Amino acid sequence: MKERLKQRPYIIPVLGLFLGVGIVATIWATRSSGETFRPSDAHVVYLFDSGDRHVLDTRAQTVGELIGRLSLNLIAEDVVEPTLDTPIVEDNFRVNIYRARPVTVVDGQNRIVTLTAQRSPRTVAKNAGLEVHAEDIATFQQGDLGENILGEQVVVTRATPITLNLYGTQVSTYTLAKTVEDMLIEKRIALDNGENVVPELATKITPNMQVFVLARGATVETEEQVIAAPTETVNDPRLSFGTTATRQEGSPGKKFVTYLITKKDNETIRRLIQEAIIDPAVPKIVARGTAINVDKDKQALMAKAGIRSSDFAYVNYIVSHESNWNPYASGFPRGTPYTGAYGLCQAYPGSKMATAGSDWLDNPVTQLRWCNGYAVSRYGGWAAAYNYWSSHGNW
Repeated sequence: MKERLKQRPYIIPVLGLFLGVGIVATIWATRSSGETFRPSDAHVVYLFDSGDRHVLDTRAQTVGELIGRLSLNLIAEDVVEPTLDTPIVEDNFRVNIYRARPVTVVDGQNRIVTLTAQRSPRTVAKNAGLEVHAEDIATFQQGDLGENILGEQVVVTRATPITLNLYGTQVSTYTLAKTVEDMLIEKRIALDNGENVVPELATKITPNMQVFVLARGATVETEEQVIAAPTETVNDPRLSFGTTATRQEGSPGKKFVTYLITKKDNETIRRLIQEAIIDPAVPKIVARGTAINVDKDKQALMAKAGIRSSDFAYVNYIVSHESNWNPYASGFPRGTPYTGAYGLCQAYPGSKMATAGSDWLDNPVTQLRWCNGYAVSRYGGWAAAYNYWSSHGNW
């Protein structure tokens, strides 16, 4: 062999040339086919600090970890959305920082200057140390130079405390009404069963006054019931799709439900006559992210798998949370039997995806094709699959 090499010294360079060409061709074919997707643990994050946009390339796994790596000089009153424990599992992720600013809280003759980044006037008033009842109204207003208030202010309009005796049941409540008649309308108390009201309907409301609503010719039963706090969702294009931020905490309300008890032919008849709202429920306000910015390479994979473009955001959210777009994601070492969850959408077992193609182990398009069929057959579509994942943390 050595003698042959001495006789043909050009063999080794030629073999090396062919080997190099083969390697380059293989790499080029792999890149050109689009069939192989190489995930990265780094993500692009859009950081909005008081409206200024910063584009960051980070390997931080959570919002808190990202914030901890930056010199932002945050103070306790600043607000970061979404929360610090929110995972960063996709590119073009949005993080918003709201810097605290001085706000004057006006509560009657009281003036409280507070430093806050909150965007709900009720929350600003509470953070300033005020007790805000459900009937009270808090609103943002511009400062009044006549009262020596500069900049932004929150004005609290206080409800009047009264005692309401409703068919024998006495409760303490608050009202913004000016007269007894207006208070009854506010509390949704209708006078259509021969009731007597003391004092008269035109009487002006004064602090701690008592108002009696009495029925005649029948007995009444009144029971207290809880009014569940509703949730109001607002879309926010400053947050990434799938993320949420609570802007205002809600609180349950209270109402008294009164039944009229009558007897006829030895039969007791129980009829609902009133539902008086004593403490209205305060809604929980949740901001829901609507910003969608899916990378073109991921869009190309989804399109090739037959997924509609209108579903890209749902697919991106689920796949990002299931596998971080890693087609090899598995709890098993490569080369062992794939009997556990595997692939982009964590099919369990991974071998299920063989129905979409024999190359399911390595081809993200094949995996997405199977995922698409699974989403449609089980949930009726990707939107329903996303809703299920959002509430259950899996699918």
